[in-house]
Amino acid sequence: MAEKVLLKGNEVMAEAAVQAGCRFFAGYPITPQNEVPEYFSRRLPQVGGVFVQAESEVAAINMVFGAAAAGARAMTSSSSPGVSLKQEGISYIAAAELPCVIANMQRGGPGLGNIRAAQGDYFQSVKGGGHGDYKLIVLAPASLQELYTLTMNAFDWADYYRMPVMILGDGILAQIAEPVELAPYKPILEIASKDYILNGCKGRPSRVVKTLVLDPADGLIAHNEHLQRKYRRIAEEVNLCEEYQTSGAELIVTAYGIPGRIAKAAVRQARKDGLPVGMIRPITLWPFPDAAFAKVIKTARQLLVVEMSHGQMLEDVKLASQCALPTEFLGKGGGWYPTEEIIREKIDSMLNVSGRARK
Repeated sequence: MAEKVLLKGNEVMAEAAVQAGCRFFAGYPITPQNEVPEYFSRRLPQVGGVFVQAESEVAAINMVFGAAAAGARAMTSSSSPGVSLKQEGISYIAAAELPCVIANMQRGGPGLGNIRAAQGDYFQSVKGGGHGDYKLIVLAPASLQELYTLTMNAFDWADYYRMPVMILGDGILAQIAEPVELAPYKPILEIASKDYILNGCKGRPSRVVKTLVLDPADGLIAHNEHLQRKYRRIAEEVNLCEEYQTSGAELIVTAYGIPGRIAKAAVRQARKDGLPVGMIRPITLWPFPDAAFAKVIKTARQLLVVEMSHGQMLEDVKLASQCALPTEFLGKGGGWYPTEEIIREKIDSMLNVSGRARK
């Protein structure tokens, strides 16, 4: 086993990007992701890459558009209100079918809110926060080792499907420090040569990268249909989740990211105490792991959704489970986070457990 290194989540993500071949980063400071651009500012020059502290979030995302169009593996990061400012550029990149990686280490909102961890950007991330019909692959790691691996994978998915990939974390994931094995980058997909990039047309026909398509019939409508076909393909090929103790479980707890990690501890203890509880932790928020829920609704009796929001993933859980089971919610926005004890109390309540000494 390779030696483990103690790093913060922001640093882990940035190093994973460098290992995966990211050679361009543009960003703008905002807590709690400031260590990301700080790390890139030191690290990218060491590998021949380019770091730019842009004058704004809007500028940063458009710089990423240009770098991706030129063929570089490119990345930007921010936190909730900063990602909101990037939405127009993200829509442009999705429309142009350019690969890039975007990280959002969420903070409490709405508005400027606070710098505590939150999950209020779920809708913005998985529903296409900018204008038009488009999607992002959205990844939700729950540990720094998973963050390291998924960040490297994100660049492969971005290149393979020619689209933006978002890493959706939060202030806790950004700021915690854990020992992480910095394993070498290993591609998970065979990436075709980038025959669309703008790298000088001497000796070949010229190319154009654009998102303005004025002809609806043969232009923009056809392009939209092409994108939707691609998204349907991705939904079949990329849907990840962790299923824990779901066999024989009457109650399925669902949470993603850091709350998923906390919920797993609560479910583990409940199982030790003899309660029929399991968990599904979505790792891809889009595509959502519908198949896992379609399977458990055949045997489970109820669902519990835990989020650091007022119930955004809750809607996708209900859709994936076809509203077949009673579903309860545990969550708040603005910087609240669940503890193992809070989740366990909710589990006991839903299973009508009272006055029982826990093992």
